[in-house]
Amino acid sequence: MNRREFIQFLMAGYAAGIVKPSLGSPRINYNTRLFGDLRLIHITDTHAQLDPMYFREPNYNLGVGNNRNTPPHIVGRKLLDYYSIDSTIMKHAFTHLDFHQHAKEFGKFGGYAHLKTVIDQLRHDADDNSLLLDGGDTWQGSGLSLLTNGMDMVEASNILGVDVMTGHWEFTYGEKIFLENLKKFNGDFVAQNISLTEEALFDGIEPVDDSNHFQKPYVIKTINNQRVAVIGQAFPYTPIANPGRLIPNLTFGIRDNELQELIDLIKDKEGASLIVLLSHNGVDVDKKMASKVNGIDIIFGGHTHDVLPKPIEIINNNSRTVILNSGCNGKFVSMIDIKIRHSSFDYRYKLLPILSNQIKPSAQMTEHIKDVKKPYLKELNQKIGKSNYDLYRRGNFNGSFDNLICDSMSNVLDSEICLSPGFRWGPTILAGEDILMSDIYNHTAITYPNVYRREMTGLTIKNILEDVADNIFNPDPYLQQGGDMVRTTGINYQITPKNTINKRITNITLNNGKSLNDNKKYVVSGWASVNSEESGDPIWEVTKQYLGSIKNYDLNEVKQPTLALENDNEGIEN
Repeated sequence: MNRREFIQFLMAGYAAGIVKPSLGSPRINYNTRLFGDLRLIHITDTHAQLDPMYFREPNYNLGVGNNRNTPPHIVGRKLLDYYSIDSTIMKHAFTHLDFHQHAKEFGKFGGYAHLKTVIDQLRHDADDNSLLLDGGDTWQGSGLSLLTNGMDMVEASNILGVDVMTGHWEFTYGEKIFLENLKKFNGDFVAQNISLTEEALFDGIEPVDDSNHFQKPYVIKTINNQRVAVIGQAFPYTPIANPGRLIPNLTFGIRDNELQELIDLIKDKEGASLIVLLSHNGVDVDKKMASKVNGIDIIFGGHTHDVLPKPIEIINNNSRTVILNSGCNGKFVSMIDIKIRHSSFDYRYKLLPILSNQIKPSAQMTEHIKDVKKPYLKELNQKIGKSNYDLYRRGNFNGSFDNLICDSMSNVLDSEICLSPGFRWGPTILAGEDILMSDIYNHTAITYPNVYRREMTGLTIKNILEDVADNIFNPDPYLQQGGDMVRTTGINYQITPKNTINKRITNITLNNGKSLNDNKKYVVSGWASVNSEESGDPIWEVTKQYLGSIKNYDLNEVKQPTLALENDNEGIEN
């Protein structure tokens, strides 16, 4: 950008109310005139992060089978080379490289007040010929959302102007609260793959249509005289990955056969110009679905928190499906402009990092955030401690915040081994910064948070690791149920992702170097039990107690399992 272009951009940015006055040079242009007929804008997996935050992208994101060494399973320098990315700000946005240094330089990402400003501008530049789609995992993920049962995010979504959404963690508040929130949501919630159980129908619970759908399977939106069908695909394995007891009247699934029937029906009766799948499957599942189901024009994906700088295109029987994914935590907004042709479409795509300190926050959203936080500030703003290491979570294996959680349980509950779920959500906290109670909530705020302490045999521990590994590294994406490997402390192990179940985990040893004995019992701690209700303290209280007692968390390194990989795997970079 030369000096003249820079001045022109500043003037345009100030006039549009986007660019915040700064001594630094803005490097992301949020002003884009519409190409074609309509603009679709997408966010996903914001996990209730109303405020700007840091988020470190993974240095482990392994693919298996047909997805090995293909997006999104490319990280670090290899990702930059793959997409020909050379700017420093995009390097920081898309990778973990030099994270701490660049976080200090560029500041935080996201924040709903900043999202509001950018999305409003994108809609204005499209002459309001646009839709805002939300892929779900929006109402959960912070202490504030936990304390308000997600209502803080329902109102934030209304202010943001979300037109259509689907979901996953939204259901973990339970059916009653979910429906209460839905009544106050101004947009449409769609999910073609959720039905009422036979018991629910017998009890008189009314479906929305003759196919016993729990919510509308799709909506038609007319934009600039073009009819756009938006079909919902909620997370297929919600009752497995999360407690089924919270949603006893609902059944989920991938249901690609039903999706095909629905698309055929829409094409026959609705006259849609464009068919969009608003998905919470995860990228690999979306890729397989696009190869099996004919007629999907665009898939807006979510769940796996992956960043796709450029769309993935799948060709199926001479039909093209464009797959997009918008990262997580409000760090990115996807924008795709569509020019409709008789039997196809052209498009222009941008994945826009939301660099908070370059954007004027929306006054309306800022006021909402201030008001909704006010009753809870004393609890959320408690200073608990610090860390000498950046605390993050994202990656196939252990993360540094997960180490803090496990060390908290090991010390407070006096356990030999700790197991913590491989959740992907949770912002990064920079070394040396105060760790607030809100930061702890940002990694633990779920409706089934209680810890446990029990004895398990070595064989049981091995089987847990094998089951989770098969969930992640099964070569069939339809058999992957989300999340990353269970986080562990107290043990070390070797993993071979390309092997089959019961053959991936080997050489499990304790920290003292001794092998784990299949028949011996060990004291194990953990939390977030899916199949049983635990009676221990909430995990955030255990973490608060431990960190508050030591004040400074001293972590030398994050210990990962020993990986047995072929040398050319693109999904790992230390």
